[in-house]
Amino acid sequence: MADKVLIYSRFPKTMMARFAERFELLDTGGKPAREVFSAEELNGIRAMLTAGGTALGAEAMDLFPKLGAIVCYGTGYDGVDLNAAAARNIAVGHSPGANAASVADIAMTLMLATTRRILVADQYVRSGDWAASKPSPMMRPQAGMPGRRIGVYGMGEIGRKIAARCAAFESEIGYFSRSKYDLPYQYFPTLEALADWCSVLMIAVRAGAETQHVVNADILGRLGADGYVVNISRGSVIDEKALVAALSDKTIAGAGLDVFEKEPHAPDALTALPNAVFAPHLGGHTLESHVAMQNCVLANFGAFFEGKPLPYGVKSA
Repeated sequence: MADKVLIYSRFPKTMMARFAERFELLDTGGKPAREVFSAEELNGIRAMLTAGGTALGAEAMDLFPKLGAIVCYGTGYDGVDLNAAAARNIAVGHSPGANAASVADIAMTLMLATTRRILVADQYVRSGDWAASKPSPMMRPQAGMPGRRIGVYGMGEIGRKIAARCAAFESEIGYFSRSKYDLPYQYFPTLEALADWCSVLMIAVRAGAETQHVVNADILGRLGADGYVVNISRGSVIDEKALVAALSDKTIAGAGLDVFEKEPHAPDALTALPNAVFAPHLGGHTLESHVAMQNCVLANFGAFFEGKPLPYGVKSA
């Protein structure tokens, strides 16, 4: 009999196909598990798959008395209460670095689209204004990449790939991270210092209580009127109300966002602004990334059901 895995978050069925070949899946479709399955079915659950951003705290864990493994699909695990999991001897796994290249690519895409005003330029062509030689203040020359100061907040797998891509564009790279690394980039001791220095702030930090709204009105103000912010980590890192104000009053020049505080609902006050570019959290959404993430998930579940440590485990808080 195949081992059972509870699918705790909502995922497309196509993304679960490889798991279904190995395990018996109990798919909640993103609904509360108790509404979909009986208590008898859930009492025997030993492992579950979740999206890293889905809230999964002590109360939810206690619904599954035999739960021994929580595996996150993707790199993030900010929704999981690691202390609660550790107290219950529940191993937590994820897919570290599996989608780093794809997310870094989206970061670059958003930065270029924002700083070079690609959406505005696209509309300028589509509207016929270019053919009519109609002047547009939005089409004035913008600063290019050579010599531009790019600040990377968070120097993990994704941050490093962003930095390497920016360096290839002949930009200056600086970073702030919890640790200083042996890297060919300028290190700044605080986020404030990094924001003062750079003209584009690339947010690649892991989400958590310590980074909640850390990019606030003060940090945005330090970027200045020619500054941009790009976020491909989690929406919680930016204070969205402060961002709306900064974009509206031209405190900063623009923003590129792949993530939002309450997904999939980007606030109207934000999406109405012309100096921002958006994507629907598709940073890691490439064929290669999904295969890599699924490989990590399969390895984690395979090890767990064999009584072995998770090869891609998260350390407890």
